[in-house]
Amino acid sequence: MVKTDHTLDMDMTVTDRDPRWAAVMRRDREADGSFVYAVRTTGVYCRPSCPSRLAKPQNVELFADGATARQAGYRPCMRCRPEQEALPAQHAALVAEACRVIEAAEVAPSLEALAEQAGLSPSHFHRIFKLVTGLTPKAYSHAHRAQRVRQELDDPQTSVTSAIYGAGFNSNGRFYEAVGEVLGMTPTAYRNGGANAEIRFAVGECSLGSILVARSERGICAILLGDDPDILIRDLQDRFPKAHLIGGDPAFEMLVAKVVGFVEAPGLGLDLPLDVRGTAFQQRVWQALRQVPAGTTVSYADIAQRIGMPKAVRAVAQACGANALAVAIPCHRVVRHDGALSGYRWGVERKQALLRKEGAR
Repeated sequence: MVKTDHTLDMDMTVTDRDPRWAAVMRRDREADGSFVYAVRTTGVYCRPSCPSRLAKPQNVELFADGATARQAGYRPCMRCRPEQEALPAQHAALVAEACRVIEAAEVAPSLEALAEQAGLSPSHFHRIFKLVTGLTPKAYSHAHRAQRVRQELDDPQTSVTSAIYGAGFNSNGRFYEAVGEVLGMTPTAYRNGGANAEIRFAVGECSLGSILVARSERGICAILLGDDPDILIRDLQDRFPKAHLIGGDPAFEMLVAKVVGFVEAPGLGLDLPLDVRGTAFQQRVWQALRQVPAGTTVSYADIAQRIGMPKAVRAVAQACGANALAVAIPCHRVVRHDGALSGYRWGVERKQALLRKEGAR
């Protein structure tokens, strides 16, 4: 039997009212890493998600971490191995390394090559990669190459063919097969600022003020909020300086009404195709944001952790600021680490109102 010193900051007797014990009872993987629990009768300590049979609450002590539990005389559980990094963190690290390999490669690496490096089967690696990033390895590679194509095309001295090969496409045919996903338009149209691309838009009103909704051939490409409709239209023009902007017809007004309904009642969901354009990193952040349920909030550090880049907190904040699809990509659900509301592209008051509509605490 292990004897411990009872101190307020290091351990405490478990009661049915302690929320940490509730996490242990439901074997909550999200709680792994935030504390460990130790069982006096066995002398071992476990992570909250340990599948072992639950001990009686009166025989359990809670500790901030494994080091503190070991100081108290407990040894790590051989089943859940709490001294090892939690499985989600291991997966995030594997995927982060795979993303670095994809970004550094001249030619997109195969699924088999990425899986071999991670020490997993291709199917298992594919499943983990999509779970962590929200994208398949192939889609992530496309997103990264799209960023490289844009960078190449932004140089007027670079030919379209050179831009295609410089971005890692080993043939013109492969590029043009994927051009819709990569650029959303032809390379020449992109270089000309979206010339000849048609974008329909309309401005409506909602409880948050004015709202502009724009749609390309691929889906909704902008949802902008503000006080002045003219400023919203100028913002859209700046994003697509040479595109052919067309005012919405009655059918398009129905789409705007659907977006407004989603703003007013987020629980309804928005089942419309999105034309999401951004760098590979931005798309990872935005995909992680789309997985945050309505009514909950996360910190910038949480999102950085989820995409396997815990030190990229500032870059995550910048990606949130670059989001042009308000509400559909819910950057309003990201708060500071202390729970305080931070900046929001469309105003902190709107952020607060959106969270209030969702019932977030």
